Amino acid sequence: MLVREYTDADLDTLLAMHRAQGFDYAFPDLRDPIFVSKLVLEDESGRAAMASLARVTCEMYLLVDPKAGSPRERYARLLELHRAGARDLRARGLEDAHAWLPPRIAERFGRRLESFGWVRDDRWTPYCKRLR
Repeated sequence: MLVREYTDADLDTLLAMHRAQGFDYAFPDLRDPIFVSKLVLEDESGRAAMASLARVTCEMYLLVDPKAGSPRERYARLLELHRAGARDLRARGLEDAHAWLPPRIAERFGRRLESFGWVRDDRWTPYCKRLR
């Protein structure tokens, strides 16, 4: 078995793998520079049998001084920072952002995020691989 970098010649095979798996998501645009790793595993006959595709995912952190301003002022500041942040991430070529909320604030702050257009997505179960 050989693991190698993806080439454009692999595209049709990867498209067929994607269709065969039947998952409900569109095949990604592998030309997008947010894909930072594209590896193909060949079987004994030299045919692509598997692929690992990794794209940059944006994890959001919010730091707030809870004593700075009234609740109304903090809300206005959050809204302005949210708008500026979304513009900044789009300008950097990112397609989405993710936030993992601590359990003690998840219900209340989650509703706030939803009011800003965030979506709680429990359709897929997240896993994390620590690399360090």
